[in-house]
Amino acid sequence: MTTTLRGSTDTLTRDALTVLQPGFPGTTPPDWLLRRIGEGLASVGLFGRNIASPEQLTALTARLRAENGDMLVAIDEEGGDVTRLEARHGSSFPGNLALGTVDDPGLTRAVAHELGRRLAACGVDFNWAPSADANSNPDNPVIGVRSFGADPALVARHTVAYVEGLQAAGVAACVKHFPGHGDTNVDSHLATPRIDVDLDTLHARELASFRAAIAAGSKSVMSAHILLPALDPDRPATLSPRILTGLLREELGFDGLIVTDGIEMRAIASTYGIERGSVLAIAAGADAICVGGGMADEGTVLRLRDALVTAVRSGDLPEERLADAAARVRALASWTRAHRAGGAQTGPGAAVQEGTAPGTDTDTGSGGYTEIGLVAARRALTVTPGEKPYEPLTEPPYVASFAPVANIAVGDETPWGVGPELARLLPGTETGTYGTEAGVEDVLRAAGERRIVAVVRDAHRHAWMREALDGLLAARPDTIVVEMGLNQAPPRGALHIATHGAARVCGTAAAEVVTGG
Repeated sequence: MTTTLRGSTDTLTRDALTVLQPGFPGTTPPDWLLRRIGEGLASVGLFGRNIASPEQLTALTARLRAENGDMLVAIDEEGGDVTRLEARHGSSFPGNLALGTVDDPGLTRAVAHELGRRLAACGVDFNWAPSADANSNPDNPVIGVRSFGADPALVARHTVAYVEGLQAAGVAACVKHFPGHGDTNVDSHLATPRIDVDLDTLHARELASFRAAIAAGSKSVMSAHILLPALDPDRPATLSPRILTGLLREELGFDGLIVTDGIEMRAIASTYGIERGSVLAIAAGADAICVGGGMADEGTVLRLRDALVTAVRSGDLPEERLADAAARVRALASWTRAHRAGGAQTGPGAAVQEGTAPGTDTDTGSGGYTEIGLVAARRALTVTPGEKPYEPLTEPPYVASFAPVANIAVGDETPWGVGPELARLLPGTETGTYGTEAGVEDVLRAAGERRIVAVVRDAHRHAWMREALDGLLAARPDTIVVEMGLNQAPPRGALHIATHGAARVCGTAAAEVVTGG
């Protein structure tokens, strides 16, 4: 059976391009991208490789909109560990776990609003954030500190606050990873995770935050490449009509844009291929295909465009479904354009002044005020003293940073730790980075007589890291320990500081405690 096309081939091709959200290399748009915008491409996705400075980013988005004033410019900017805006230096905002640890929705709203304000000022109007996953599995290799926490009610209220703050700044929010990536022990960048729980558990745990976000008016939802047999035993959520249309659209009543997680992630690409995966995703109810984190070339755009066009012509994809998807992309672009035209926004979080939140303790101790991200990072710290009273460092220490392999979402280009911040406060501080072959003797030799600050990240998940810490504390009990990941291991050391994330401001807040600042 074939579908009779009501529109022209040009309309079909434009719709196929409209539903793609591709990436591209470099800090200026390549010629091929500008040509495809003229042919119907309506969105792009930005990553760290595309951003050098706010001025450059502003020029980039202006150039894109010179081709199409309704262009959606998306970014994967969660703040915290996952930052593209500040990939080279580390984020000015703590991530979700730090905000969930504070558990002040007003603070979360203010942080999201300030992040949104900065994005909007640079011409970015669609943020693939926040992560609304309840991180119920502490061994989760890809969510972790990107989640507000494990408690569904806490995650729901902070997801709502984040959506409200971001969208009050005129930036569309995208809650992810539907229907919930928190109870996985596999990274969907690498394989297909599976969550084997019953429907009651899914509704009470995974879906609570998405239900709340939809009620709060989130403009977009991102699907997860995960298999949930209780909902669909055959297809991952991104490709499942039961999940995207039956559950998200019909049961939960979501009427906004559904965008896929990166279609080139192996959970889809290795099983279905990106062309078939894209067709199945649109057929299942997705409206936009995110691609370009790894495959950022014109050939990929053309392959996906042609796959969608061919699927419509062969009857594998109803023309009406593709047209509906493209219309939803254009509707979101209209919303963002209206906010750009309106200038400064009012609403939740809009009362933020000088980067602070109303009712937030922002006094720096010097009679002035500090940026809201650092305020939040300070409030998120959990400080556990050792057996003896702690005396702040006054001499430059040696920072031993135990670094696990970064997951793909976080990437390895963004610096993290407390070394640079301690070096600013205590000039002469030195840092060494140690991996899975870390030797305690190597650390002791490098440290010499200096006090050691050991920095770890998800120590509970890495036996090699715990063993290195055991040896270090046995040899040097006065070692200070800073945990910058999920704080699951028992606190140890002369002083233990849990930052609940590895953003630059988290390192600043920890360094202040170490030095008594």
